[in-house]
Amino acid sequence: MNSEAVSALIAKNPSLKSAKAKLESMETGSYCIHRSWGFGLIKDYDEAEQRLLIDFADMPGHKMDPAFCVTTMDVLPANHLLVRKEIEPDVIAELVADKPAQLLVEALESYDNSAATQIEIEIIFAQVVGADKFKKWWTGARKAIAKDPRISIPEKKTECYILREKPISAEDEILEQFKGTRSARRHIALAVELLDTTSKKDVKEELHTILDGVTESVRDSNQLNSSERLFGAAMRDDVAKLFGEEGEREPTQASLIAEVRDLHEIAEHIPVHFQRRFLDLVNTTHPIESRDIVFNLLKVSQGKFTTECINFLIEQDHADELAAALNRWQTEQNLRAPVLLWIVKNRHSKKFAKLLHDLITPRLLSAVFFAIDYEALQASTARRIPLGDILSEDKDLIADLLSTADPETAKDLANTLMLNQGFEELTKKSLLARFIKIFPQIQSLVASDAEGKEEQLLVSRPSHDRAREEYETIVSKKIPENSKAIATAREHGDLKENSEYKMAKQDQTMLMARKGMLERDLARARITDFTEASLEQVSVGSIVEVKGASADKPITYTILGAWDSDPENNTISYKTPLGSALVGKQIKETVTVKSGGNEEDYTIQSIARYVDSL
Repeated sequence: MNSEAVSALIAKNPSLKSAKAKLESMETGSYCIHRSWGFGLIKDYDEAEQRLLIDFADMPGHKMDPAFCVTTMDVLPANHLLVRKEIEPDVIAELVADKPAQLLVEALESYDNSAATQIEIEIIFAQVVGADKFKKWWTGARKAIAKDPRISIPEKKTECYILREKPISAEDEILEQFKGTRSARRHIALAVELLDTTSKKDVKEELHTILDGVTESVRDSNQLNSSERLFGAAMRDDVAKLFGEEGEREPTQASLIAEVRDLHEIAEHIPVHFQRRFLDLVNTTHPIESRDIVFNLLKVSQGKFTTECINFLIEQDHADELAAALNRWQTEQNLRAPVLLWIVKNRHSKKFAKLLHDLITPRLLSAVFFAIDYEALQASTARRIPLGDILSEDKDLIADLLSTADPETAKDLANTLMLNQGFEELTKKSLLARFIKIFPQIQSLVASDAEGKEEQLLVSRPSHDRAREEYETIVSKKIPENSKAIATAREHGDLKENSEYKMAKQDQTMLMARKGMLERDLARARITDFTEASLEQVSVGSIVEVKGASADKPITYTILGAWDSDPENNTISYKTPLGSALVGKQIKETVTVKSGGNEEDYTIQSIARYVDSL
């Protein structure tokens, strides 16, 4: 836009007068970045329509009102990295590949104050490098940037990278930051930075301040938890080696893990890159107990620590014991979600295939479903469930786990899937289709599910949780205990005269019947919070005042879900004779209810909403 065009635009819209300089910068051939459309090139200005023509990646020739662009778009200077990527791509490509620190220096030079937040820089670099390559590239680039004396490194993402007027070494900057903080955690973090940026031949004596400070923090600070103190002690000892001082300092790493019962909590919070060193330290400190300790840590491990524990056990020649432990935990239903996730992810790897071969069975799929369901019930928010994700994304996983299943086992597992709280309905159908592909007879479940939905049970969250908890107790505790009781009774011989065996078998019949009923009911259940209740007519979630024909005073009933009856407090299920008779009726209507061979008329006096009474 030339000055005449800008003047015409301001004359039409005087409020733009304060933005005159920005409007004048919107020249043909200038590059820009828009809050919604991203990076673009201003191609022209249509004076008749008073519209800019801008080529965005997904919207070439897009017409935009300059008045709108004033607050939503920035014109980029010629030295901005995104502009340079367009006009000198080879130069930028070379900086990306070989000189990431110089790339940041030149990025900062395009800002008026030679400073930009880490968030801003990461957004620009992601576009320059490419979103698919950025994460890996940035991990290496930050190490090179940290060593560059021209750049001040921010502690937090919201703080700024600053291009210094006078360069200082990375070591001097670390020392400066160390002296400027009293935080024990920050002292340890700066010690890590020192180890990353300094070699033994370059170490300066004045940096000994950092060793003394970390030693004091680890020994005296009450800010640190047990994991942080152990990691701090390890970094303290590494810095001491840098200075050629390898004598023991208190507290020693070994003393910090001397108490075995504390190791679970320490392992849960140690940094990922320290996990293997932690296991080696456990092995050194507890040479006799180390195998059992690592097995116990594995049992409750998560994330990368699961892999570290397994690798450690294999390297210590405990592969056979590991295979036996995993099988035992599966039988005892003690395989937790992180270990299950590791098993299914590594089932085809050359390194672990033999170890995991006997685990890839329908029983493992049952354990996976149980873990997903448990995690969904425990979650207070709709967060991701990694086991559920891999079951959906890995197209071969269900087929692998069902490879030795018979049709009846597959049908039971499909039923378990239908009841699972960890999947959305569309995901359940997708997973069920994989069952049907292997066992076509399971197709009948789809039809029965559709029929069940015609007779859904409306239930409250508390009553659903109670039913679900009862079901889980029956499946995970009572049925296994009953199976053991039957096996024990068999050993007593002569089943005809064996009263213990008969009682155990009777218990089995009752448990299986209750399990089947709960499965059917839970499959039909739809959880409601009763907010859909109306004041116009009686519905599930209504408080209804009725007067019986033979009663002197009206009675108030609360009509709730199928499993919410509490007769002593006049709370009834909508499935009871009175509840079902009242639902759908309005004030002044009369219903007739049969009870014990007698009939009673009830006239509705008033209707209120249960949720409004809470």
